[in-house]
Amino acid sequence: MKRTLILIVCIISVPPVVNATRLLVPSQYTSIQAAINATSPHDTVLVSPGTYNENINFRAKGIVLASTYILTNDTATIDATIINGSQPANPDSASCVMIASKLPSTALDTNACIIGFKITGGTGTKWEDEHNPGNIYREGGGILVQYLSPRILHNHITYNHAINVSGGMASAGGGAIRCGDSNPLIQNNVIDNNQGKYGAGIVFNYCGGMIRNNLIAHNTGGQDFGGSGVWILGANAQGSPRNVVNNTIIYNYSTGPGGGIWALNTTVTVNNNILWGNTASTGKQIYSAGSTVTAVYNDIQDGYTGAGNIKADPMFDVINYYLLDASPCIDKGDSTTVYNDIPDPVNPSSAKFPSNGSLRNDMGAYGGPKSTLLSSLSTLWTSAGPETNQGPQPEILIMPNPVSEEADIVMHIMNENTICTELFDMNGHNVRHLALNSSPTGDYRIRFKRSNLSPGNYWLVLTSNQKVLARKSLIIN
Repeated sequence: MKRTLILIVCIISVPPVVNATRLLVPSQYTSIQAAINATSPHDTVLVSPGTYNENINFRAKGIVLASTYILTNDTATIDATIINGSQPANPDSASCVMIASKLPSTALDTNACIIGFKITGGTGTKWEDEHNPGNIYREGGGILVQYLSPRILHNHITYNHAINVSGGMASAGGGAIRCGDSNPLIQNNVIDNNQGKYGAGIVFNYCGGMIRNNLIAHNTGGQDFGGSGVWILGANAQGSPRNVVNNTIIYNYSTGPGGGIWALNTTVTVNNNILWGNTASTGKQIYSAGSTVTAVYNDIQDGYTGAGNIKADPMFDVINYYLLDASPCIDKGDSTTVYNDIPDPVNPSSAKFPSNGSLRNDMGAYGGPKSTLLSSLSTLWTSAGPETNQGPQPEILIMPNPVSEEADIVMHIMNENTICTELFDMNGHNVRHLALNSSPTGDYRIRFKRSNLSPGNYWLVLTSNQKVLARKSLIIN
């Protein structure tokens, strides 16, 4: 049964091979890299939950590297299976994951596949620009791709950096993912809180490929060449198209141009996306120079020319940015059936969650035929401790927890002027607004009453300016 499940999940990327082997980490190999070194083409390295302090190199092998997410389809497995690249043997080779060949491949091998990991702590690899020899960059904090065309699926790529330009480097970019001269599929990932002096989220450098059904949020940078969400330069030698389809690209910040999408000397199709709350010196949502950007059926703040584009508040929750029931993005994507949402098995005329409404495409990461549940975004702070060294942390205490009828919620808040406190169910629906708004620094106590809430798990979330500051699980018996 397990072997069958692996083939079902990976068939989009890897043709079935009768003699393929499954290598298990850590039960057979103590490190991911040791298992990769032992693989043959088309093998699968299957990794159990845990933290792996490694900087992984695929060694140009056409293999599948996957967490047990491919067996369980449980998004909690993604954040429980961590590749942490913060302890590299060489600081100039500090990408969490490298999928690269030394020589161009006219075939653009698509067999490599990485599925179901939290990828964090990478700081990029010293890399010579193939199109401008002699210029050295630091690139690919989370994942660095060159000359190969992997499938990057169902990962959470968070808190990676490509910003260090010491030693005479020209710049640093691709905080989460940097792809060069390749044709990758980047699908169903959460890409958040990464940094880069250009392309803090995704860099496409002379690439074709597909960026589809990703949540790309809260990435920052753009000091040198702009771009904080998706950064696209040029076309690849094979002439493959560049498609940005059904993504939610929100609240990214660029010091230079291009907060959401940055495009230079290229052609790119942008359809069924949400681009909202991105900020930049110019071109907040889409920046185009010497490029043809065909944008249709998107929700783009401030508007953009193209059939079916709207400019309305997308109305989503603040945990996973699911569209709320009243969202104007529901059933407003391209009506062509190839873009339809997945039918609900119980009610085939309606869309399966996390899509909403009828079968017509929903704009954003949760619409279309590849829609699926994604891992949760990283919080800026959590009650368990800071994810980054960004100062004092808000804290939440719930006493008692689990809650039967009533509980005291105590919050310690620092350095925030406007706070919103809300309760969400596990599907991201806002079920309760708690009385704490525009509050100064200090300690606050709220008496929480269960009222008509059903038993189950909930998220208590503190936000400020659309950023999640802290969250705490609340359990109702």
